[in-house]
Amino acid sequence: MAGRRAVHERSGKVLADDLEVERSFIGRTAGLMFRRRLDPGHGMWINPCNGIHMMFMRFAIDAVFLDRKERVKKVYRNLPAWWGVVWLVWGAESVLELPPGSTTEIDLKSGDQILL
Repeated sequence: MAGRRAVHERSGKVLADDLEVERSFIGRTAGLMFRRRLDPGHGMWINPCNGIHMMFMRFAIDAVFLDRKERVKKVYRNLPAWWGVVWLVWGAESVLELPPGSTTEIDLKSGDQILL
């Protein structure tokens, strides 16, 4: 399913205009693996999810982990392809996977609300 937006409530800035939503086990497991790129303005929302790996990824990403109310728990910027791993984010229920640099101009803080 695509077409959702992710907006940082405090600033009104858009993190992604077009989010794919992965809820199936296979969809969550595969995520963005094997894709060639993630275009600006696009992303993936994996729910439920509290940790990710970058194996078989061809590009870096920004990852924003959210709690069950879609509030920011932790932000990882520019996770490198193949090497980046986030084992566990306590209290996270989902993750936004975004093109690298998507979060650099937004002052994301723990507890910030993301509107989906």
